[in-house]
Amino acid sequence: MPRPIFATVSRHAFSHNLDVVRRRLDAARPDGGRARIWAVIKANAYGHGIERAVAGFARADGLAMLDLSEAVRCREAGWTGPILLLEGIFEAADLDAVGRYGLTTAVHHADQLALLRQARLPRAVDVFLKLNSGMNRLGFSPDAYAGAHAGLAALQAAGRLGQVGHMTHFSTADTAEGIEAQLEVFRRATAGLPGPVSLCNSAASLRYPEVAGDWARPGIALYGATPFADESAESLGLVPAMALKSRLIGTQELRAGDAVGYGGMYRAEGPMRVGVVACGYADGYPRHAPTGTPVVVDGVRTRLLGRVSMDMLAVDLGPVPRAQAGAPVTLWGDEGLSVDDVATAAGTIGYELLCAVAPRVPMHFEE
Repeated sequence: MPRPIFATVSRHAFSHNLDVVRRRLDAARPDGGRARIWAVIKANAYGHGIERAVAGFARADGLAMLDLSEAVRCREAGWTGPILLLEGIFEAADLDAVGRYGLTTAVHHADQLALLRQARLPRAVDVFLKLNSGMNRLGFSPDAYAGAHAGLAALQAAGRLGQVGHMTHFSTADTAEGIEAQLEVFRRATAGLPGPVSLCNSAASLRYPEVAGDWARPGIALYGATPFADESAESLGLVPAMALKSRLIGTQELRAGDAVGYGGMYRAEGPMRVGVVACGYADGYPRHAPTGTPVVVDGVRTRLLGRVSMDMLAVDLGPVPRAQAGAPVTLWGDEGLSVDDVATAAGTIGYELLCAVAPRVPMHFEE
């Protein structure tokens, strides 16, 4: 039989979480209209699978990602709606696929603007001009923004571009600092310039939906994890789209002083039972997860013990004394154990864990 580890991905959860975000955005619209949403499916849909995301987000208005190859996979999977390349193009050859597959591209650098000027596209291409409003990753500076927009407007007037929109990325929408400073920079830089606006990531869509503009760009919330350190996914009405599960493949009886795993990182304080789970860092579970990281065994929450190995990890069977080899184990995403719970214990974020699930873990798509 195959090794007893697998992940499930829920189409219902995708749809549910999209609706949660949409309701938050729609309720805040002053015009009473409907929000348009780019469902962000970068990094293989945060580890959930591009084709699964295309099916699960069928009611999104558009899809957004980084890799041109993933955009092509969306078209091949039957997606006919808008697709946004969040980092734009990297070389002239990329524009052939942009034109052929009808993609929308971000423009965040003068070199990309130059490539658009030189291109001979089979159709007019929609673009979103990106402003660096204070995050200092990608985007034109506020001083250079109007000039870049004028360059795109000239191409639009020549019939070579379709819509020319505006976008930025909020770096502190999930913190007490909020978005006001960046929002003011954006408003000043884009004042009087026509075109659709795209502002809100997951955190901003949930906390500042009134500023979303024409297109929101939620990511992690759509997968049922929280963008906030102080607010759980459950409290936001989100449900996990991925569950990572396994089974016990062995048990050990320990005496006081016995060590568990590499480096003897955990030593028993007294007699205890330990379970061995078929999951390790080669499956995407974080090696740096410490003793105490929550795990559910046979429906009971318990804890990780010692250092995570490549293919196995150990758990405390004290809270579940009847558990034997073959008992089901939830690593995250079900039975009240969120990926954010595990991530917090491991000193990271749920995004990283979801994206890190290894290709060797079978993944099943469920309704």
